Amino acid sequence: MNIAINAVKFKADPKLEKFVSDKVAKIERLVDNATKCEVTLKVDKPESDNNKIAEISLTLPGQTLFNSKQADTFEEAVSECVDTMKVQIDKYKERYK
Repeated sequence: MNIAINAVKFKADPKLEKFVSDKVAKIERLVDNATKCEVTLKVDKPESDNNKIAEISLTLPGQTLFNSKQADTFEEAVSECVDTMKVQIDKYKERYK
């Protein structure tokens, strides 16, 4: 699976990119026919709390799963996205057995 990490209007440091890659790799183990995964990280209103947004788009045969979460840190937002994506993958597997 091809994983693309996009940081909007900032440069993600290598530590954050490794964290995201490790988390998204867990999704890859759940579904073997995924072709592409895009992770977008962005900051919404830098001066406010709870302003980090993570979006995950997972391309599967016949469908694209999408998830977006907002939290205080990118790590929290990505973790929440991955957890929710696992639920979506389970539903996908049930539907396309």
